[in-house]
Amino acid sequence: MHRSRVWSDDDGSAAIEFLLVGLVLLVPLVYLVIALGQIQSGAMAADGASRHVARAIATANDDAEAEGRIDDILGSLITQNGWEAESVDVDVRCEPVTPCPAAGALIRVTVTVDVALPLVPAVLDLEDRARVTVEATGVQRVSRGWGGQ
Repeated sequence: MHRSRVWSDDDGSAAIEFLLVGLVLLVPLVYLVIALGQIQSGAMAADGASRHVARAIATANDDAEAEGRIDDILGSLITQNGWEAESVDVDVRCEPVTPCPAAGALIRVTVTVDVALPLVPAVLDLEDRARVTVEATGVQRVSRGWGGQ
């Protein structure tokens, strides 16, 4: 009988414990899902941009058109994802090393993006440190008739 009175003193505490433990586990889990979603979004955007830039250069008629296409693609990428222009880096290389682009060359475009993690405060430069760098490479062969040759 003494035992039942002790147990009756705990009535209702399970709900409070469930809420407390649920919040402690649920909040980090939700943050992780959101953060991984942003990182995946950045990785997919970088992959699409690298392939699209390589294809745009390879199918352009001349250097000026290729440069214009690159600027349009990167501007669209930055605008659609809400990134700062400084967080995106594009590296274009040709193999064999010739004036790039050139007829018959293999264009390798690498897009690097610093993806900011969500909900990081601007205190003590945390927002600059809480970034994940994602990188993607796209490859495209330039037509042998590129540039009117």
